[in-house]
Amino acid sequence: MISRIDSTEKANDLIKVLQKKHGELMFYQAGGCCEGTQPQCFEKGGIYLRMNDVCIGEVEGCEFWVDHDLFEYWKHSHFTLDVTDGFGAGGFSLETPLGKTFQIHYRLFTPEETDNLTPIKLA
Repeated sequence: MISRIDSTEKANDLIKVLQKKHGELMFYQAGGCCEGTQPQCFEKGGIYLRMNDVCIGEVEGCEFWVDHDLFEYWKHSHFTLDVTDGFGAGGFSLETPLGKTFQIHYRLFTPEETDNLTPIKLA
C-alpha cells in the first residue's frame, strides 16, 4: 500500500521534541482562515474534529487529519510534512514557541500509486 503522507527527518526530529514536552500529538490541516492550509500540531484531542474530516495516515505515531473539503481538493496528492524556521500565520501550533513552522510539500500520485493507496479514516 502507498502511504498518503510521509515526513522529513527534520520534521520527525521536531515531532520527537514536542512529544517529550507534550505527550501524544496530532496534526490537523484546515482549508482556510487564520492558519490557511498550514498543518497544525496539537496535543492529541486538543482540537475537535468535524464530521467527515479525514485521517490520511500517521507521522511518528501522530494521526494527520485534513479538513474534508481540503481533502477532496488534494486527494490525488501525496503529502510530505516538513519544517522550516519562522512563525506560522497565527501561532496556534505547538512548534511556534520554538521558532519553527510545519509545512507540507505536495506531489501528485502516479496512476500506479493511485490504484494502491492506503485507506483513509473519517471522523
